Amino acid sequence: LYFVFGLVLSGLIWRVAGGPLSQSVDSHLGLPGWILAGLLVGFGARLGGGCTSGHGVCGLGRLSHRSLAAVVIFMAFAFLTTAVMRIFL
Repeated sequence: LYFVFGLVLSGLIWRVAGGPLSQSVDSHLGLPGWILAGLLVGFGARLGGGCTSGHGVCGLGRLSHRSLAAVVIFMAFAFLTTAVMRIFL
């Protein structure tokens, strides 16, 4: 409940401060691509036993070896994906 409240409140503060109401993302994926991306993120979070920030913040804070392995794998694939996208796009 606090999280949702924070999302709404931060949006209102942003708007009152003069920020644009919406941000646009230039993407050639379209709606089906965004839906697929969301499903893949959910699947990855389930497969990995938690989300990247959960492992990175809470897991590493607890000195969890499992979270350390997960963060190393997440980051390696993030670097690899960025490199491949820069080469081919």
